[in-house]
Amino acid sequence: MYRTTAYHYFLGLNHKKRLNYTSKKVTDLKRRIKFRSTIYGQVVHIITILSVFLFLSFGTIFRTINKEYLNTVIQQNGNNIGSIVEGALYHSMLTNDRSALRNTLDVINTLPGIEDVNMYDSQDNLVYSPFSSDSVGYNNPNCKDCHTNINTMFSRKTKSFRIVSLDSECEMSKKAYDFRLLLIRSPILNEKSCYTSSCHAHKESDDLLGSFVIRIPLEDLDKSVKKSSTNFFLLAALTTILMLTFLMFFTRRKIKNPLNAIIMASEAVSRGDISKRLEIKPNQLNDINMVSSAFNEMLDNLASASNELQNWSQQLEYKVQKKSEELSEIQNELIHVERIASLGKLSSSVAHEINNPLSGVLTYTKLVQKQIHKLTLDDAEKMPMLKYLKVIEEETKRCGDIVKGLLDFSRKDQQDFKINQLHKILRESYSLMEHQMKMANINFFTDFSAGCDLVNSSENQIKQACIAILLNASEAIFENGEILMKTSNPDEDNIMIEIRDNGIGIAPEDIPHIFEPFFSTKGKATGIGLGLAIVHGIVQNHNGKVEVDSELGKGTTISIILPVINDQKLF
Repeated sequence: MYRTTAYHYFLGLNHKKRLNYTSKKVTDLKRRIKFRSTIYGQVVHIITILSVFLFLSFGTIFRTINKEYLNTVIQQNGNNIGSIVEGALYHSMLTNDRSALRNTLDVINTLPGIEDVNMYDSQDNLVYSPFSSDSVGYNNPNCKDCHTNINTMFSRKTKSFRIVSLDSECEMSKKAYDFRLLLIRSPILNEKSCYTSSCHAHKESDDLLGSFVIRIPLEDLDKSVKKSSTNFFLLAALTTILMLTFLMFFTRRKIKNPLNAIIMASEAVSRGDISKRLEIKPNQLNDINMVSSAFNEMLDNLASASNELQNWSQQLEYKVQKKSEELSEIQNELIHVERIASLGKLSSSVAHEINNPLSGVLTYTKLVQKQIHKLTLDDAEKMPMLKYLKVIEEETKRCGDIVKGLLDFSRKDQQDFKINQLHKILRESYSLMEHQMKMANINFFTDFSAGCDLVNSSENQIKQACIAILLNASEAIFENGEILMKTSNPDEDNIMIEIRDNGIGIAPEDIPHIFEPFFSTKGKATGIGLGLAIVHGIVQNHNGKVEVDSELGKGTTISIILPVINDQKLF
């Protein structure tokens, strides 16, 4: 049981290791594929292939040219050596001095750069060789066969060359050669000096008298060539690696890094960040700078468009908010107007119903007063009754004033409307209130600076509205206070009447209700709350509007805005 569990455990570990190794291999493969699919990867791949191809191509070309040049040099050296040997042997052969000829050949065979010189007769039989005849013998069948077929290796009548590697089993050589040899066969042609010489027995018809073969070792030359080739290939490989490294560094700096910057900026833009800009460097490629400049310009245009859209959105939001406030104000105004209209109808009916009983009470009160005066009663009895009747009369008149106010509030007729000069109506209102203001020690000022003051209005209603506002202002200020009544034209179609005081002001929570009927902040003793309601009704009846600006402890300004009649509307 324990062995089975351990086996499964190690089997699971091996499986996990294989999975991790496979996952790592897949990740590396994906990374390589991704690298190969990028511009930088493609450029590096092409540069690497091109560098290897150039390295191999130049190596092959160098090897071919070097080989041809080496063969040319070898032939030139061999030709020179052959000519030197011919010149050294010429006199000995001409005089048929065999001893001198052998001595000269022995000297030549000891010279550095010459392996040996072998001489053959016209039948290609070996007549001289530096090898000892005792050890080998010239009639060796193998050697005889080689020398017999020597014409298969060289041209018969012209100087010829052959490069061989002496790895055969030829017993004529005492050395085991591990390098190449240059074989030069120089034919000895029959010249006039030869067949006319007294010492030679050659006929004139003999064209070839013999030949000699010079063997020149190429060991030093091959070593030099091998060393130079090795150095060349090392230098070429080093140059290729340096060039490849430089090209990769250049590609990374001039292509990959700018492209990565563009990619990062694009990803930032995709995340909504349009504040990033690409750096334009003077040492960058012109194409990269053009792309960076175009990208920055695109971001500038995008930022400008975004700011413009944001500004338009803010303006639209502000306009929507303003229109919503205006609609809310208009809705409240409509509700207020509807409420005033309903109250006006109710006030009119109630006023007419109350007015008749009040008139009867007032009439009978005065009649009772007259009857009491006629009676012969003591003053102690008469005076209390007259006092009570006086109170009844005053309260009845007060109720009458309330009924009159209700009637004025409910009256909306425009039968007495005509074109009036508003300044004339305001001056008359000023004259009516001037004495009362002086009595209350209030400084009363006017400033009628409006240029156009023609309005289609009811003179009495305008006076009533202004006097009601002035009365409220006088009741709201203390002794030595100030009231200013002024006019101005906010635009060419309207005139504004401002009545400003420096009194106690109105609380902000009371301002929305001051034009409602029976609303008052002065208490039951001094007001019934119909003054400003009547003002609002009058202004509405003149197609105008009323505005209130007040601050506690600093005063109140009530503005009446009415449409004017300019010269174009008159004609």
